[in-house]
Amino acid sequence: MTSGNPRPSALARAFNLGGRAMQEAGVPYPSLEPEALLASAIRRAGLEDFGDEAFREPFHRLVESLARESELTPFGQIAARRDLVRVLSNKLRMTEDRRRHPEIAEGPVPRPIFITGMPRTGTTFLHGLLAQDPASRSPLAWETMYPSPPPQRSRYKSDRRIEMAHRQMRWLYRIIPEFRRIHAVDARLPQECLVITTHSFLSFQPQTTHFVPSYQTWLEEQDLRSSYAVHRQFLEHLQWRCPGERWVLKAPAHIFGFEELFDVYPDALVVMTHRAPLEVVGSLGSLTSVLRSAFSDTVDPVRVGPEMTERWSRGLDRALQARDSGRVPAGQILDVDYGELTRDPIGTARRIYRSFDIPFTPAADQAMTEFLGQNRKDRHGRHEYTLAQFGLDAETEAARYKAYAERFHLACGLSE
Repeated sequence: MTSGNPRPSALARAFNLGGRAMQEAGVPYPSLEPEALLASAIRRAGLEDFGDEAFREPFHRLVESLARESELTPFGQIAARRDLVRVLSNKLRMTEDRRRHPEIAEGPVPRPIFITGMPRTGTTFLHGLLAQDPASRSPLAWETMYPSPPPQRSRYKSDRRIEMAHRQMRWLYRIIPEFRRIHAVDARLPQECLVITTHSFLSFQPQTTHFVPSYQTWLEEQDLRSSYAVHRQFLEHLQWRCPGERWVLKAPAHIFGFEELFDVYPDALVVMTHRAPLEVVGSLGSLTSVLRSAFSDTVDPVRVGPEMTERWSRGLDRALQARDSGRVPAGQILDVDYGELTRDPIGTARRIYRSFDIPFTPAADQAMTEFLGQNRKDRHGRHEYTLAQFGLDAETEAARYKAYAERFHLACGLSE
């Protein structure tokens, strides 16, 4: 491991040591072979119909990339296999749910709000804030992990799947304790759309936790309409017995698919957040290095930084080109500055509602104010990093993002 690399916890190191000893003793390890994963999901769900077969090519490409390129530790291999089987099992069960209840597909998804922008630009904070409005509906972590059967209003806060998700998430903090300072996770918190789009296997989720360059390169060349179609079906599923007036959704990766997003959701409302780029790329390098270190011993932060900034600058260019081309409706996109958001969160929320002609009710105001009082920034410790830690040069990055920074009046450097 590179000097200064984030280290997995003693628990993870002990697990990996034991796993390698088992491998050396000839004990077979859980397979990442695609057909074995599919068979395991079929056994777990007791079902065989995956519905739309379009997932198979991206699924095979992802698994091949994981097995060949990610250099997974024993823990990493088990974690990847568990997640893949869970997602495949979800697909089987949701297909069966829709077969038994075709009315699931009849529910409209009117004017959903999508929060996006470069990672580390306040998207998670804004998502959590807007989700407090009692009229809004956001997908919570537990229901995106275990969506079948569709949640019910009467048991929404006591569903047994909440504890199932909570137990799984606790392991993340045990394996990588420093993650708590970077990003909050909890079974009842709003979850981002990447967890939903994993069910199409056309998702940017894998690259956050694993080095999957061949899959990622292929993914960025794909038409993402089928991914957004699966996304919409997922929302239909969750809202069938537990609706809200509007969905409030979030994922930085939506910047890669503005045209496809509006094709599937023509009345979508998009909030795009912006922050000084050099603050973004350093934070993103830190987040990615920490996450990947839980599953591989070969994570090199000096390589992670350039990988992330090159990828996300391409996504940013794609989003702005789509906006400038007129192929996405300009009146349905609102820009929000990170500084504005952090200085005046409630004022920012009011501006978003006003721009999209949504009533900002006293109940929404009260719930958001209470949320702010309970979610103080850096309450788990300050997230600190430097560009050099992640192989990034300030002048190079400033030049890379110069046009973007000028367009949105952002400081093209590190704040004091």
